[in-house]
Amino acid sequence: MQKQDDLDYILERLEGDDLDKDMLKRRFRTFKKKYDDLLLSNLLSCDQATQKDSLNTLISNTICFADKVAPNSTSLSLNQTFKDKIPELLAYIFVIWTLQNTEYYNEIRGIESSEAYLLKPHVAQVISIFRILGIGYQTSGSSKNLFNNLVQVGTGEGKSVIMAAIACIFALIGVDVNCSCYSDSLSTRDKEAFASLFGALRIQEHIEYGTFNKLCENLLNEHCDVREKVRDMILKNKSALEIMAKTKRIRPKVLLIDEVDVFLSDEYYGGIYTPVVYLKHPVIKTLLDTIWTNRSIRTLDGIKAMPAYAACASHFSNWTFLLDEAIKDMIASLQSFQSSTYLVQNDRIVYVEGESIAENVVRGYDTIWAYYHENKNGKISSSSLEANVGIIVNCGAFSYAEMPHDFAYITGVTGTLKTLATAEKEILGRVYEVKKSTYMPSVFGECQRSYNSENDVHVVNESEYFMKIRGEIDVFCRAKRAILVFFQSEDKLMKFYHSSELSSIKESVQIITEKVSVKNRELYIKHAATIGKVTLLTRTFGRGTDFICNNQQLLASGGLHVLQTFFSEELSEEYQITGRGARQGDSGSYRMILLDKDLEWVLGASYATELPKILGSTLYDSLHKARSAIFESKCNSKGVGIEQRKKDHNASKDFMTALNTGNITAVKEFLKNQNTGANIATASSRTVLLMDATGSMSSLLSAAKETVCTMFDRAADILSEKGLPSDAFQMQFAIYRNYNSEESKILQVSAWCTKGSGLRAFMNTIDPEGGWGSEAIEVGLLHAVQESDTPESISQVILIGDAPANSQTEVSQKRANFSEAYWKNTKFTAPTHYETELKKLKDKKIPIHTFYLTPYAKSNFEEIAKQTVGRCEALNIQSPQGAESLTHFVTEEILRKMALDAGKAPDIVKAVVELYRKKYVKAFTG
Repeated sequence: MQKQDDLDYILERLEGDDLDKDMLKRRFRTFKKKYDDLLLSNLLSCDQATQKDSLNTLISNTICFADKVAPNSTSLSLNQTFKDKIPELLAYIFVIWTLQNTEYYNEIRGIESSEAYLLKPHVAQVISIFRILGIGYQTSGSSKNLFNNLVQVGTGEGKSVIMAAIACIFALIGVDVNCSCYSDSLSTRDKEAFASLFGALRIQEHIEYGTFNKLCENLLNEHCDVREKVRDMILKNKSALEIMAKTKRIRPKVLLIDEVDVFLSDEYYGGIYTPVVYLKHPVIKTLLDTIWTNRSIRTLDGIKAMPAYAACASHFSNWTFLLDEAIKDMIASLQSFQSSTYLVQNDRIVYVEGESIAENVVRGYDTIWAYYHENKNGKISSSSLEANVGIIVNCGAFSYAEMPHDFAYITGVTGTLKTLATAEKEILGRVYEVKKSTYMPSVFGECQRSYNSENDVHVVNESEYFMKIRGEIDVFCRAKRAILVFFQSEDKLMKFYHSSELSSIKESVQIITEKVSVKNRELYIKHAATIGKVTLLTRTFGRGTDFICNNQQLLASGGLHVLQTFFSEELSEEYQITGRGARQGDSGSYRMILLDKDLEWVLGASYATELPKILGSTLYDSLHKARSAIFESKCNSKGVGIEQRKKDHNASKDFMTALNTGNITAVKEFLKNQNTGANIATASSRTVLLMDATGSMSSLLSAAKETVCTMFDRAADILSEKGLPSDAFQMQFAIYRNYNSEESKILQVSAWCTKGSGLRAFMNTIDPEGGWGSEAIEVGLLHAVQESDTPESISQVILIGDAPANSQTEVSQKRANFSEAYWKNTKFTAPTHYETELKKLKDKKIPIHTFYLTPYAKSNFEEIAKQTVGRCEALNIQSPQGAESLTHFVTEEILRKMALDAGKAPDIVKAVVELYRKKYVKAFTG
């Protein structure tokens, strides 16, 4: 039974902070009366001849009404007089929307009456808008200032309508609105859906839809395009900058968030915008050619003596300092670029990022020299070389986490407010001052989904997995229902699609992935909710995709069935996928079929022995509890990185100000700091950080990504304080997996970096996956040996993992997974064993410091450290101090080795480490 017009039903079930239900009831009745009066008068006067004139009059009246009641302030303060008029203004807006859509049947409302053709807002949407605008609060209702708040609205309940109406109100009273969505395609869809409304009210230029990172980039570049300004400044060899005309923003900005859990994801909360300029010019190309041809020259002075340098320095005489810093990085990179893991594809240097291939990625000068190297080998054309090389100029690092602070007000709608982790709720309150929450009941009554977590979550082994999924498909197709099957990745989806288990019905199965065209995607989505239809989808389409079922026979048979074939890292994603079925009060069902080895990420390397202990009715609760602990740990790690990036963000914003105000001295100083080259004059201490990246290591990988910049900064700080070169150390990240990962995944290696930002960018491309008991540490140690054989060699290895190295027998057995014939055509041609590689490093007196995450790895890691006179300690990465512990372990070993390599006496080495501990290590007591 649908309750979209039942005010008492909605208010009775409404939950939230500081609720004043009486006020909401009064305000809604004011809205309803005005809406009904306006709609009736316009419908009565609207025949074919007069409809357009009547609508235009209504639009003019709406704009006039908004002008009349709008607060007289350039700040975002809503006085009580205006708040009292919000219900009427909202009524005007919604009547225009209704009249613009009279020709469309309202599929969402599903009512049967003489007005069924009218698209109307329902009660919950209006109440949501009131709460967002500060109406319906007991203690805060009279405040002029809006307070950041969020509203939970369920799947299929019309979030986009709420967002659009809020945007209209703000835009009409002189506020610019940024509607942030996680999906570019969904953002475009919503913008187009309400374009006629925004256009009619003449506010379209004040409402912007887009992904959060795109909106942030637009906000940063609203006064000038950073890249273009810097490129123009250098290529034209400017010695002075023009002062940009000050365009003081009169209109405040508000941020409307669609799905807050995505807003808090790694991509946004923790992500950075790093504008980079690629300088291309004939004299630059000649210089690069010269350095490549003379790559035995390893000093800046050696390059400076060449005519190609003189030509470049003459052409860019005001910017030679950037040229010199770039050359230092070029020389350093020449020695190590081949260790970075890249592929050649379609005449481009590309990198593996998660499940996909990234074509437009530049990993410093490693990528530049990879182009030259593969051009020499005949795999890259001269035209591609010409198009893809140049001097790299970094123009700052802007933190997406800081950008919301530039908005006067933050609000939004989400389907997952209640499912947020404790750490996420704490971030919303502490960082963004989101103090109030509202939870809207469904206008479609009680959920009709059939799902019981005690009985509907199943774990099977690999031999049964595809068979079990096919069995599920057959059961629901025979029941004259439809089924959506969600996979973790396209790779896993396609393996099932091409499996023998699916072969008999393969031709009739739909596939929806990111690679499917938008046109076909929309067609498949429409067909998904039809009797007997089987649709395989990637997880991306588990949120924001509406599978509308109009087939009464299908609904009578039980509706749409949703099957999830992986365990989500976040409860919010699981909740969203669940919501693809049983929409708007319809029948539906949900189930999980999980592969046992895929649960390594949540249960750890010993998952095989842990699973039998929790199978049965407690399975889901046990998995969820473990998932929550991992997620809280990752949120704690993120906090360390956020603080670091805040400093970079503020410095980058000061640089933007300097660009716009013509302060070329500050501009040059910032660009020099951002682009400081490697120290090639002093012998570097070089550390390989070797990490397990199998399924159970998500907390470690997250912590490493979040803390690496802090490691570099702290090490540089201590070295400077002790009078040692602060830039004479390099680090390389190498991640290993096991022989159930292909060549491109079993070992992935970063460039050698003198700054943490490069390593963080590398870690952004690494996802935990695979795993097979003991892991291929031997592959990681083999890489360390190969690095030690280069002229630069290495100083030490730091090994972090939760499982021991493969035995010799395991190496042979596991390599047989892809077959020896496969491995013989890779760079891992011959099998090796960790003891073999360990002896080589021991003979070279290269220490290996080991940090084990579980007792399972302890004995093996102790042996490896002891053999090479290294340090071995336990690391509890999931503790609240896990990220800080990782930072301390790694930074201390960098400092210790750096001081030793500089020839310092033992007491000086000890003093360097003690200074670090005194300055940065806090004592934690129980």
